[in-house]
Amino acid sequence: MSAGKLPASERQFWGHPRGLSVLFLTEMWEMFSFFGMRALLVYYMTQRLDFAQEYASLVYGAYAAFVYFTPVFGGMLADRWLGKHKSVVIGASTMAAGHFMMAFPSLFYAALTTIALGNGLFLPSLASQIEGLYREGDPRRKSAYNIYYVGVNLGAFLAPLVCGLLGQAYGWHWGFTAAGIGMLASLVIYLSGSRYLPREPVHREARQVHRAPLGRAGVRRLAFLGTVAAIVVVFRGAYEQVGNTVALWAEVGVDRQVTANWSIPMAWFQALDPLVVFAATPVLVARWARLAKRGLDRPSLQKMAFGAALVGLSYVLLAAVAAWHEARGLHASWFWLVGWFVMMTLGELYILPVGLGLFGHSAPEGFGATCIALWFFAGFFGNLLAGALGTLWSALSHGGFFLLTGIVAGVAGSLLLAVGLYVVRREKRDNSGLAATIS
Repeated sequence: MSAGKLPASERQFWGHPRGLSVLFLTEMWEMFSFFGMRALLVYYMTQRLDFAQEYASLVYGAYAAFVYFTPVFGGMLADRWLGKHKSVVIGASTMAAGHFMMAFPSLFYAALTTIALGNGLFLPSLASQIEGLYREGDPRRKSAYNIYYVGVNLGAFLAPLVCGLLGQAYGWHWGFTAAGIGMLASLVIYLSGSRYLPREPVHREARQVHRAPLGRAGVRRLAFLGTVAAIVVVFRGAYEQVGNTVALWAEVGVDRQVTANWSIPMAWFQALDPLVVFAATPVLVARWARLAKRGLDRPSLQKMAFGAALVGLSYVLLAAVAAWHEARGLHASWFWLVGWFVMMTLGELYILPVGLGLFGHSAPEGFGATCIALWFFAGFFGNLLAGALGTLWSALSHGGFFLLTGIVAGVAGSLLLAVGLYVVRREKRDNSGLAATIS
């Protein structure tokens, strides 16, 4: 067993090392905190701060983009200077402070900046500790990431239910305070369970990374990944409307009344995305594994194209629902919104997790971190695009806006399919090996 790693035989958490439970619960509460605040953000800006809808969409998009931007540099700081443990502690403390600052309107912009900076240190430093829990070649490592992802979505599912309810029913400061308490719980769990996590060397030595020559094949891979990243930017322009304009439609265009005295809180709908991810991921993973054993699994780009097309179709159907009810001066039943979330999230599962894996295993040797950073940058620019697209919400009818959003996602799906077909044709012509790499 290599130095600094825990015994792989320690089975305390679903047959895995106890350290995985520490990382699982730490991330679960961090996601509770992060998504709890995000579920309230648009409503807080438009209802409490009296921001115009167009400006609120721009702020939302800029904040979400910054959250994807900071981990690129946070990971570099963790690897080269602070270390993973210190980065998690500093990041969690910073994020908790930002959430508590959200309770004060005068600190709004400072609070968003503080949360995004803390996330930059926290996000890449926590998940990267999973590998250190296992021996090289331990078959449990692959399922460890699936268990960890359950924690991510469990926290994201609970957040709107708790923080959203407190913020809208009892006051915004209660919702943001609950998010801050969740972040403190994450920090306490991490510190109390740190003895079960991989130890880092006390003295860090500067190391030179010797990369193999990139070569023509490597340049082609980077060009391919850069092209896919640019298309994912377009897709995210549509996908990231979930917490922005879709949340606004839940407020003004949906009949949320369940009984005579109770209606569904608007923020609760934001819990549907992680709930569907939580329920559908094991089914899809098992299905893909069965297809792979039979040699029928589809290439990554085809899966991603299908996912983008499914998201686009969900928006087109939502456009039809919104337009029909809008023309008659009616509110759509909340059942339509639930159905949309199910369909949209199934599409999401075909593109976002698959895309992350594609960038991981297609990276040229020595450029793994660079390619993962490229994926984060796609999220960064995609959220900026989503914020800009959201400014059209007030200029178009609700049905017209959702139709436009569906077209954007559909264009992304068409481009992904076209790139995949081009790679296959190129492979047949010059036998470059790229098609096998990205399958």
